[in-house]
Amino acid sequence: MSEITGKLQFEGVIWRFKTGGQWREMPQEFGAWSTVPNCFRQWRDASVFEALMEGLIAEAARRGEVDLSLVSIDSTTARAHRAGPPRRRRDAPGPGRHHRAGGGLPPRKRRPGQRGRGGREEQSGQDAEADPERDERRRIRRRQKLRLKAALLGRSRGGQTSKIHLAADRKCRPLAFVLTAGQAADSPPFIPVLGRIRVRGPVGRPRTRPDAVAGDKAYSSRGSRAHLRKRHIKAVIPEKSDQAANRKKRGSRGGRPASHDADLYKERNTVERLINKLKSWRGIATRYDKTPDSYLTGLHLRASMIWIKDLTRGTP
Repeated sequence: MSEITGKLQFEGVIWRFKTGGQWREMPQEFGAWSTVPNCFRQWRDASVFEALMEGLIAEAARRGEVDLSLVSIDSTTARAHRAGPPRRRRDAPGPGRHHRAGGGLPPRKRRPGQRGRGGREEQSGQDAEADPERDERRRIRRRQKLRLKAALLGRSRGGQTSKIHLAADRKCRPLAFVLTAGQAADSPPFIPVLGRIRVRGPVGRPRTRPDAVAGDKAYSSRGSRAHLRKRHIKAVIPEKSDQAANRKKRGSRGGRPASHDADLYKERNTVERLINKLKSWRGIATRYDKTPDSYLTGLHLRASMIWIKDLTRGTP
């Protein structure tokens, strides 16, 4: 691959995530449209964009421009496009009333002696026998749930969504990403996000421990605070009202109130501003990718562009 061809294909990948367009709609200036997604898959499998992001962070650390005095953590959801979730096969019957016309199961039949949702009569031994149609519907639903789980997609108020958990430094730049299903809580991925922070300096081991970590009340859990205390990291997390009430109810056995730096907490807006930067690309704001690896690769690409823009801002 020549340098000019590789540059065009790299710009084609940027065009795809920036506009959210399909690979087939790619302008001809980037070359054959089928070549760009093939190169993207090869780069994705080789973790090229993740290595690019880590290299840019290392370059910023070499210049002394990485500020780990305060790291802010938050999450945001990305709604999956209708082409994003894994589809059922066309010959596979759909569950319940949502079956495809001509290809699904017949409507569910009410058994003799069975009432509606208001109540059911006692079922005889014959009625309690296995219903093949019901078993097939359950099998289809279980298979669909497993596919969504493998694709890191879940149900939330916005439909099928994925949730991005991210960490930002004090200068509104990304440090780490963790992708989960949309209905996942914020507190469990707190420790994995911190574990992905690695800032390589000119010499020595990479720095993985910030001075302070800021988060909203969703991260106010006993496990998160204990993890930060164990690593000697200052917790800038406000305490939930119910946790404070339970602590006061126990009296002296409830322990001391959690320390909270209100002035330092005001700078947590850096991660929220970073989310706005990430979602300025349509391919990041909406998930069009079927596999979570492809979407996470797009996040690493967008983060790399943010670091490149920040590092080249002061250069002539």
